[in-house]
Amino acid sequence: MRQPRYLCIHGHFYQPPRENPWLGMVEVQDSAAPYHDWNERIARECYSPNIRARHLDGSGHIVNLLNNYAWMSFNFGPTLLQWMSEREPEILEGIIEADELSRQRRNGHGNALAQVYNHVILPLASPADKQTQVRWGIADFQARFGRDPEGMWLAETAVDLASLEVLAEAGIAFTVLAPRQAKCWRKLGEKRWHEIPGGIDPSRAYLCKLPSGRSISLFFYDGIISQQVAFERLLDDGDRFLARLHQGFDDHRDHAQLMHIATDGESYGHHHPHGDMALAYVLQRISRDPDVQLTNYGEFLALHPPEWEVEIHENSSWSCVHGVERWRSNCECRMRPDWHQRWRDPLRRAFNTLKEGLDDHFISRGRNRFEDPWAARDGYIDVMLKPGSERVQRQFLRQHGRPDLSRSEQIEALKLLEIQRDALFMFTSCGWFFDEISGIETVQCLLYAARAIHLARQLGVDLEPDFLEILSEATSNLPQFKDGRDLWEQIVRPSCVDIERVLAHRAISMIYANGDEFADASTRAFELVTLDKEIRSRGNSHLAVGRIRARSKFTWEEEETSFVVIHFGGLDFHAVLNSELDQSGYETFKQAVLAAFRGNSLADVTNLVARSFPGTVHRLDDLFRDEQRR
Repeated sequence: MRQPRYLCIHGHFYQPPRENPWLGMVEVQDSAAPYHDWNERIARECYSPNIRARHLDGSGHIVNLLNNYAWMSFNFGPTLLQWMSEREPEILEGIIEADELSRQRRNGHGNALAQVYNHVILPLASPADKQTQVRWGIADFQARFGRDPEGMWLAETAVDLASLEVLAEAGIAFTVLAPRQAKCWRKLGEKRWHEIPGGIDPSRAYLCKLPSGRSISLFFYDGIISQQVAFERLLDDGDRFLARLHQGFDDHRDHAQLMHIATDGESYGHHHPHGDMALAYVLQRISRDPDVQLTNYGEFLALHPPEWEVEIHENSSWSCVHGVERWRSNCECRMRPDWHQRWRDPLRRAFNTLKEGLDDHFISRGRNRFEDPWAARDGYIDVMLKPGSERVQRQFLRQHGRPDLSRSEQIEALKLLEIQRDALFMFTSCGWFFDEISGIETVQCLLYAARAIHLARQLGVDLEPDFLEILSEATSNLPQFKDGRDLWEQIVRPSCVDIERVLAHRAISMIYANGDEFADASTRAFELVTLDKEIRSRGNSHLAVGRIRARSKFTWEEEETSFVVIHFGGLDFHAVLNSELDQSGYETFKQAVLAAFRGNSLADVTNLVARSFPGTVHRLDDLFRDEQRR
């Protein structure tokens, strides 16, 4: 009698966090045109279509719409789900509904897997960072899917025993790896190990016994067919895709077979247009096949527990044949053969050095603000799930903070945790994956480093000089960027946002928005209150004078300032702030500048402003990127 046959198709759906770290929102990305940004583009091409994937008949008519997520195994990056919850809630609802439906079909086992939070290469992370990444990933999963995760996806399937220990300790039952990550395997109870490079039988679950005495189950996907789906256009034809999956079964096997593949989920629609339709076609055909049963990893593990054990190749991954060197060295994994990646090592060293300094500061200052600084960091996911919620922040501080913290001490506590968040986000794997240090993925990681440095400087420690010294060793492939330090000065530093720039943005916005609306770029991260304003026009010129207050929703930092903006016409703006001016001084200045604007030349107005507002002059390029494009 033939043993049961099961099929599981896994999609790893992930995008790196793309938000401006100061503003908490994704700014326009020109390379994603005609869409606003890459998240929006891939959502339209992949995430949304897979909720309502079209199944066509031979005449090209739609005969059915299928929620692919309800029939496949999947994981979504938590930072991507956070973006969805705010920008594409209908997609998120469809994903959660799919997991609920799968639990009904799969004996209580949902299709969704958790993921380490922001896709760091776990073997390269410190023990504390491993723990936080796993705990944040689990907490995010619980909050969104309303259940505990059975499995967890490791970024790039990068693995070592220490990472598996953290997963097992957290209650994770299994993870999924590439076949070449299996070192040796044997039947439970046998003494002889089998060791054939890449030759492990992918059709069963394996038990990995850990040094602590714990264990975790491992699945090794079919590498050849997964490769064909991802890179060899197998999704161009649904029938060919289906036939190739059937070929993954072997009549000579005498056990229940799990035929399973794993690829980036974006294969189904983004990398391969209409790949969602090929997937829907296969899922529908298999669902009606009496000889093959669709399943997910959790259900298969419950039905067919491991009868074999395995040892892994430590520091291995699915996307680097050199192990995890792609994320720390010039290992020659690249897209362009004429470019080097010598920048990867100094970038990793610069971040490691910065992280050590930030961690030391976190412990030395954090022990005065938290009962247990590391426990507070693990618990900060509650705040991250409700960004900008003062109620959640206060509840968090009551739970983790020292008793009777003053307002300034609460602000410091929140800044310490925002520093830690950015310090973890700067290690997002995409920063090293591609060929060039000036790519948007690496720049994004550098922006997280910049915000961590910025907040740490506010708390009295300047880690930028040592960081930039190492970063200067990271040589670019492009002539316009000499090295990482040059990239920092040209791209990263001008992108930084302090509260003065937020206030300047608000002030300049008064001119063209007449003060009645404010850029979406700020509302997620800052509360802005207009205390007073006067706006005047004269020909093509405009004047705005007033007082405004900005408060960070993330750190509670607050500043009130007087402002004056002169618009000379066209794109020529002159905006200055003065936070030292008291109410009486402001009223006196306001009357004087309004009178000057009525009767004097713009040169006289500018001179008057320069005498009373001697600070930095802000111009149109200080507007946030989306507002510059309006």
